[in-house]
Amino acid sequence: MSGAGEVQFGDGGVSRHVYPSSAMVGDYLRAAAGLVPCGILLLATPVAEEAVVVLGGFAAVFGLFGARTLLRHGTRFEMSDSELRAIGARRTVIRWDGLDRIKLAYYSTRRDRRSGWMQLELRAGPARVKLDSRIEGFADVVERAAEAAAERGLELTDAPAANLEALNVRRIREGMQG
Repeated sequence: MSGAGEVQFGDGGVSRHVYPSSAMVGDYLRAAAGLVPCGILLLATPVAEEAVVVLGGFAAVFGLFGARTLLRHGTRFEMSDSELRAIGARRTVIRWDGLDRIKLAYYSTRRDRRSGWMQLELRAGPARVKLDSRIEGFADVVERAAEAAAERGLELTDAPAANLEALNVRRIREGMQG
């Protein structure tokens, strides 16, 4: 479930992970599909005050989704043996030796669970990073996070453990409690 592009390696074995444009197009289109019609209706047509509130609310929701998509697309992640750095509008560092929470969730888009995406959430103290399976090298980040979690003795519930197995991270899961 990793992204379609190549993971770049920099100095000292640091891998760089980004969301490819092709993976983000759908989110940009969804944001525009909601924001543009609401904006056109608000600007071009006289509407009742109640409709302004409703359309303005929808426009705000789609605008926030578009802004969140833009922030995600502009964030790159650098992973080394000692940490994961998120570099974008905000800089966040997850030190592997300080990892205190790992959550790997699968979100299905169909009842048969054949289509969907995974989301990895990592915490180390107050630092928190979330990334999803559209990012390049997702499985590599999950594997390193699972190694760090195993080293720290963090527990996984059945669902994240099954998701690790779906990404072929069995050998690490066996070292974790669950």
